[in-house]
Amino acid sequence: MLSLETWIGLRYLRAKKRSGFMSFISTISIIGIAIGVIALIVVLSVMNGFQREIRGQLLKVAPHMEIGYFMPEAGDNWQNLAALAQKNPRVLGVSPFVAGQALLANEGEVSGVQLKGIDPNSIAQVSEFGDKLPAELYRKLLPTEFDLVLGQELAAKLGAQIGQKITVITPDGNVTPVGMVPRMKQFNVVGIVHTGIFAVDSSLALTNIEDAKTLYRAGDENAILQVRLSRPDAAPEVTAVIVPPDRQDKVWARDWTFQNKDYFQAVELEKKMMFIIMFFISLVASINLISTLIMTVTEKRAAIAILRTLGLSPRKVMHIFMVQGIMLGLIGTVSGVVIGVLLAWNIGHVVHGVELLLGRQLISSAVYFIDYVPSHVAFTDVAIIAGISLLLSFLVTLYPSRQAAKTQPAEALRYE
Repeated sequence: MLSLETWIGLRYLRAKKRSGFMSFISTISIIGIAIGVIALIVVLSVMNGFQREIRGQLLKVAPHMEIGYFMPEAGDNWQNLAALAQKNPRVLGVSPFVAGQALLANEGEVSGVQLKGIDPNSIAQVSEFGDKLPAELYRKLLPTEFDLVLGQELAAKLGAQIGQKITVITPDGNVTPVGMVPRMKQFNVVGIVHTGIFAVDSSLALTNIEDAKTLYRAGDENAILQVRLSRPDAAPEVTAVIVPPDRQDKVWARDWTFQNKDYFQAVELEKKMMFIIMFFISLVASINLISTLIMTVTEKRAAIAILRTLGLSPRKVMHIFMVQGIMLGLIGTVSGVVIGVLLAWNIGHVVHGVELLLGRQLISSAVYFIDYVPSHVAFTDVAIIAGISLLLSFLVTLYPSRQAAKTQPAEALRYE
């Protein structure tokens, strides 16, 4: 059973012919609150989506963890590192690699890359490329054959095709009577891959680990071990304990969060700043409720005075307008949540439709790693946004409601 003041507050929400303008202002207030909530949900969902998607893409191109020697000594090798890593139950697989800087040259085009020598027999244990970089492709990298797999963008830049030979130039050259001469070696292009990740496709250069050792004059002690974990998000915890204290001066370990820390810190900061900006948009929309309620109070001064003369207390008068303000905020918030969640779930299709309409791509993988708009609706964020919107709606109703409660019946009815 509704109380009298609640019934009156709800009644004031209904438009009458002479108060049609007030109903219009109330509608504008609801729309403003809804737009603020929609903006917050969509923006945070898209940023969550980018963070989640790019994190997943990075974990496909970067190992969960890497382990190596600070200063390798006689008897050190990657097999010892593998035995050390596999003692941890969270380690699913390990694979060694040897990497170094190189220049790739072909038909007058030159590109600097980090050439990575992998073990075709174990790389599948740590790789997540799946069908984009299958085990069959790894097995094309035969030892002593100096074979090379390139990313599609890198191959296009060099004008390289499968079956061609390209020149690999390393910075550590040979000393000759005429000075230092860079070391050069012809490699066979045996595969070109398209992962869909621009950063990978424009820099991927893989060869067999034995050929990389020959090229860089490295041994097993110079190899770095890449590790795959059962839970990538637990990488910092594993990193802290995987190397025993008595070997921490000789063996180092770093995980993917360390290698990409600056990027994820920047994304997190952007997310917080966007939340603050969108919060102020919602605040402006909620403040619009004040003008709506003040106008309602002004229009209803005579009705308030009559209610006061009939014995309605100032507290109950205040309750009338708080009910009205909170209901406007509730309608706006619920509408915003429903529309915002639906829009966030389908924002990728909306952006794709806009791209088709404009005839150009809005999201470039060269800038954003991916060429589509991802979205991840975190219902914790939705609940926080709805709670903030309702709290703001409640707070902004306090002032006009208190003003209504202070209405003096005699003064209000003097000119009626």
